[in-house]
Amino acid sequence: MHFLALCWFLFFIMARVTLVFITGARRNLPRFADEAREANHNLVALIGEVAKRKNAMPAQVALAWLLAQKPWITSIPGTTKLHRLEENIGGANVELTAADLQELADVMAKAPVTGERYNAQMMKTVNR
Repeated sequence: MHFLALCWFLFFIMARVTLVFITGARRNLPRFADEAREANHNLVALIGEVAKRKNAMPAQVALAWLLAQKPWITSIPGTTKLHRLEENIGGANVELTAADLQELADVMAKAPVTGERYNAQMMKTVNR
């Protein structure tokens, strides 16, 4: 699974957001289509459960998962809101156990993130 796919997903569709709330360019991204959001629901729900157990936000769990993959990996904040940046920084303090990581890996192995990151038109502009 792509390391950033999990984080990207959580930041925007944690509560199975309806298309009404997905604005701008995201409306045209396959990852935010109804079918993709439905297919990814189990993973999103599990991350929410882990977040509750850790007294953390789902995005913080996603960032903690990212840091657990390789210590030198970093995310690139995409927020324009200071309180979200501060919340995201808290992900460095979330400790995922081996059991937590295995639980997430098991769900991802059964149902990898569904939906391409970009639509066909946008893919033409990638890696040019």
